[in-house]
Amino acid sequence: MPADHAAPSPMMPPVPAHSRSPLPHPTASRAPNRAPRARGKIRRLAALAVMALLIASTSATPSLAQERAQDSARGKARDKVSFGTNWRAQGGHGGFYQAQADGTYERYGLDVTIVQGGPQVNNRPLLAAGKLDFLMAGNLLHSFDNARNDIPTIAVAAFFQRDPQILMAHEGVYADFAALRNARTILIGKDGQFSFWQWLKSEHGFRDEQLRPYAFNLGPFLKDDKLVQQGYASSEPYTALSQGARPQVFLLADHGWSTYSTTVETRAELIRTKPDLVQRFVDASIIGWVNFLYGDHRPAYQSIRQANPEMTDALLDYELKVFRERGIADSGDSLTRGIGAIDMARVRGFHDKMIKAGLYKPGDVDIDKAVTDRFVNKGIGVDLRKTLTR
Repeated sequence: MPADHAAPSPMMPPVPAHSRSPLPHPTASRAPNRAPRARGKIRRLAALAVMALLIASTSATPSLAQERAQDSARGKARDKVSFGTNWRAQGGHGGFYQAQADGTYERYGLDVTIVQGGPQVNNRPLLAAGKLDFLMAGNLLHSFDNARNDIPTIAVAAFFQRDPQILMAHEGVYADFAALRNARTILIGKDGQFSFWQWLKSEHGFRDEQLRPYAFNLGPFLKDDKLVQQGYASSEPYTALSQGARPQVFLLADHGWSTYSTTVETRAELIRTKPDLVQRFVDASIIGWVNFLYGDHRPAYQSIRQANPEMTDALLDYELKVFRERGIADSGDSLTRGIGAIDMARVRGFHDKMIKAGLYKPGDVDIDKAVTDRFVNKGIGVDLRKTLTR
């Protein structure tokens, strides 16, 4: 097991009963006195004071079991929340599975069910239909499209500050990103053809003559060392390496592709009627991501493997390494504002790039109906990260 699996948990366990100092026995030997009742009362008060201190010392950082017992005693029910992802469980969902597995959601008064996406599962329409409370989306284009089509959903957090979208070539074939414009063939999937490929043409001079469809199969790439293809920084390079290739990765975020990614959307109606619920879900998810990136991520690994048996620790380790080294989830604004941070000026700037690329016309999208920073930028998790990375 890798060394980083053994990182200590930020949660301190309660003091074991056998390690607590015993209270004085009420029949301990006494010096003769003429006021036994008064002294007996003093001893009882002292005993109660010691007991109060012991209770305070063990409840300052209550365990999840203690909190459950306290909530049960108060008759407090946790709010049921359904959260849909956009694919099968993987490292890119790690912070959410962490918050579920280590009890963070429960500590925020939430009973969260994670509903996996997948090749035959489209969770997107379920959010607007009220079948899901929150949805993990891809980049900002999804939210822009919803606003343009008057779908009443809105992005409330951006858990990836940098989109992991890449172009991948063979090492040593192309000197730099600009040289990719000379590639004979670039494989791009259908969604990419109508999103970042349009930006690559308008911003960097790529040409449709280079474009060929990507079938999400690395076979052509492995056979042709001059071929370039799209990918995800935490996925295709790992597969290529495992097949003996030496991929060179060009992260689009390094070249002006400024969208946020792994956004979380909810319905405008839920923001209006239950803003506290939205805030608690966002805050707890932020803490989950901090613990996944910097703390003991074993609970998330186990939960992800249970949900998706195709995942392995080796692949999860690779994904986590990419997220850390590339600053995917935690970089820029999130270092001071907290993971999930949103800069509305950056959102508008990306929207302007997409107008230039021809994806939208001016006036198509009301940005304030697509994205809000109301629930982020509060510094949640910043101190926890400092504690975990000392």
